[in-house]
Amino acid sequence: MKYRENDLKKMALPIGQTEETKCKNAIRMVRDAMKQLNYTDDGKDIRSFEADTYSYALDLRQVITDRKLTLLVQGSYANKTNIPTESDVDVAVILESTFTSKYRKGVTRSDYGFFEGTDTLESLKDDVEKALKHYFGYQGVERHDKSIKVIGNTNRVDADVVPAYRYRDYSNDYDNSQSNYIGGIEIISDEGVHIINYPEQHIRNGIEKNKYTNYKFKQCVRIIKNMREDMINFGYDIPPEVSSFGLESLLWNVPSVEYIRYSYLRNTIDEILKYLSSNYYKFQVFKEANGIKALFIDDEKRQSYIKFVKELSAFYEYDNWES
Repeated sequence: MKYRENDLKKMALPIGQTEETKCKNAIRMVRDAMKQLNYTDDGKDIRSFEADTYSYALDLRQVITDRKLTLLVQGSYANKTNIPTESDVDVAVILESTFTSKYRKGVTRSDYGFFEGTDTLESLKDDVEKALKHYFGYQGVERHDKSIKVIGNTNRVDADVVPAYRYRDYSNDYDNSQSNYIGGIEIISDEGVHIINYPEQHIRNGIEKNKYTNYKFKQCVRIIKNMREDMINFGYDIPPEVSSFGLESLLWNVPSVEYIRYSYLRNTIDEILKYLSSNYYKFQVFKEANGIKALFIDDEKRQSYIKFVKELSAFYEYDNWES
């Protein structure tokens, strides 16, 4: 499909200032629901987690226990890489008063002076589900394997609410220092699958990459996501593994120099696709945009992205006309 420069410019644009309102409203929705379980924000305002993003956060505490939570907007909305087909605001409900941990071989939590917690993520997810259903009604809330879906209407936004533990990785600490860890979150699905994510690092790495690429990185992420939607509309069978998060991470691994060779977006997209097409062997060492986890945990997923890049390279053409 031929794209003119103005087509790409439109695809590259953030959706608009309404996204800020949606993200803050999603935080308020969860906060107001959790107040039914005696949580309070102590009158604090919603804070910006990082400048130049729509990532917002709010701290809550439960009056009758020592539970402390952080509500954090994460995902494509937070990173300003969402496109019109992505409607859900992703809100993590992070249990800060209890954390899970990983240690180097031969070391346990007792070496750090930590004690076994009595709180569970399952009980947190049950509480969040109960609060949301009581607040919004049972027809407006659905429990999924890893999240709780709040179905939007004229009065509220679509939201995926993700209960999670705070996670600490002490694997590279050799001094038994309580503060020397890599922090993330741990999600435990209803099926018992443990998932470690690093949303804060993802947000910060995206900001840094955007600056190093003269603010083209996030533009190109939105363009590639929109092209994926065009391919679907043209009948291409896009594997489900080729996700919004995956595409953002894929482009995060492209060297910054490929983004700044040319001023025109049409040439920049061309350079990105040429780089990816010439470096399939590097896919096996690509990281997620958080810079910590491997992007491709198995060959099947890696091959799905190679197939997508090949098809996109054939699909994408540019028209030299400016309009």
